[in-house]
Amino acid sequence: MSVLITFIQKAIGQAVPILFGATGEIAIEKSGNLNLGIPGIMYMGGIAGLMGAFFYEKSTSAPNGVIGLLISFICALLASAIGGAIYSVLTITLRANQNVVGLALTTFGVGFGNFFGGSISKLAGGVGQISVATTAEAYRATIPGLSKIPLIGPVIFSYGFLTYLSILAAIVLAFFLKKTRIGLNLRAVGESPATADAAGIHVSKYKYIATITGAAIAGLGGLFFVMDYMGGTWINNGFGDRGWLAIALVILALWNPTRAIWGSVVFGALYILYIYIPGLSRAIQELFKMLPYVVTILVLIITSRRNKKENQPPASLGEAYFREDR
Repeated sequence: MSVLITFIQKAIGQAVPILFGATGEIAIEKSGNLNLGIPGIMYMGGIAGLMGAFFYEKSTSAPNGVIGLLISFICALLASAIGGAIYSVLTITLRANQNVVGLALTTFGVGFGNFFGGSISKLAGGVGQISVATTAEAYRATIPGLSKIPLIGPVIFSYGFLTYLSILAAIVLAFFLKKTRIGLNLRAVGESPATADAAGIHVSKYKYIATITGAAIAGLGGLFFVMDYMGGTWINNGFGDRGWLAIALVILALWNPTRAIWGSVVFGALYILYIYIPGLSRAIQELFKMLPYVVTILVLIITSRRNKKENQPPASLGEAYFREDR
């Protein structure tokens, strides 16, 4: 039983950054933009949050974990939002190709994170010597008392606040898209920007806001990985392919944020499953790591054959819209 509880906890730990990334990308794609820069934006959010906490703790002899948390949280949001703004300006205003810009943003974000991560490591005394333990402890703080409940406590209540925030963000986005006028307008922009424009909806404004907000949400995935999962340390290229898994999860969830919640747990479980199966060779372990992508491909094939409208991506996804061309 203890092994099963540990497996569930680890799967949820893997799921959170993927869920943040997928939720942010769903918000972006609902506007019609396809941002393949999510992996880079997650790096930017992670390193910015770590830098904020590091310089705060270094500047005082008695750092407060809550203050460090707030500083790092704001830094992560700002850095990832800036990444979304860069993407928006290049694709919406300057009409650059979305795929090219997204891939370039990922390359930039990874390089940005690794460069500053290495620089901070040198300031801290070497690789793995970055010390933001006080802030990381605040991120990892669990709900008092509830985490001690047998069985239920370790599985449900033994996580830091970002875990619950990732679920809340997905639920709020689902409600926003389905139940609010602004959300319906955003979906209209993603389906047919020309029609939305004719109806008086400011297409560019909706695209800008959705892309920047979605990037900020995705950046929290990087913040979680660094401050909660890694305990306030930085390892170059430590994120692995979690950013790409977030983009794949958007397809698995069929552009539905609430489906992304359980989908992220499935991805998290599949991502670490090989660790709990003894005797696997290195080659077989790598095959197990492919399982989330295999599941996504199967779901894509099945949903495309059924051809249900609600299971399809926004009709204008990845297509630029220019009002003068209408």
